Amino acid sequence: MADEQQLRLDLEELRHLQSLAKRPRVASLLASEIRSLEAKLSAVTAATTGAKVSAEKAPVAAAASLNSYVTLSSFSWDQDNDKIKIYVFLEGVDPEKLETIFKTMSVDLKFHDIQGKNYRCTIPKLNKEIVPEKCKVLVKPTKVIITLVKASKGNWLDLHFKEDKLKPNLDKEKDPMAGIMDLMKNMYDDGDDDMKRTIAKAWSDSRSGKPADPLRGNF
Repeated sequence: MADEQQLRLDLEELRHLQSLAKRPRVASLLASEIRSLEAKLSAVTAATTGAKVSAEKAPVAAAASLNSYVTLSSFSWDQDNDKIKIYVFLEGVDPEKLETIFKTMSVDLKFHDIQGKNYRCTIPKLNKEIVPEKCKVLVKPTKVIITLVKASKGNWLDLHFKEDKLKPNLDKEKDPMAGIMDLMKNMYDDGDDDMKRTIAKAWSDSRSGKPADPLRGNF
């Protein structure tokens, strides 16, 4: 910006001198110098304008990039009685560009600007509750280790929450027998042939006059 201002001042003075010049040779020299400075001023102005446009576009491009993520759905994990450790194998992670959100029943990690890409690893609903303020992330050269502290000690069968199909739905406002019926149906659907025959016989014996395998037709 300072160079551009100096060039404009020089041009202004040269043009003033040109208007005062009497001798042709002096006027010609001044005209040549004026053309040279005008070319330099044009180049400086173009460079300044280009830099300004780039600076204006950069935040927009950065914002667009930050909104696009590659989902990391493959990772490994292990546990002990107190905590869970998740291993995300990803190289080039900058701890300063890592965003972590720990909640009681969820985990969300965002890895920004890794070779021009953004990555995300999220578990929207954990198997059980964690203690968010005690959870932490450790960045290694080739992987990221996420430590989740369990709210209550014990073994997790899975990282993700899953409905228990064998747990009867005993809503207080519903008939308690409906929950037992659901339980028996799930056991029947998931069981082998012997299990199905056993359940069918028990049901048939408890309801005289019903078909031998009422579970197959009444659910």
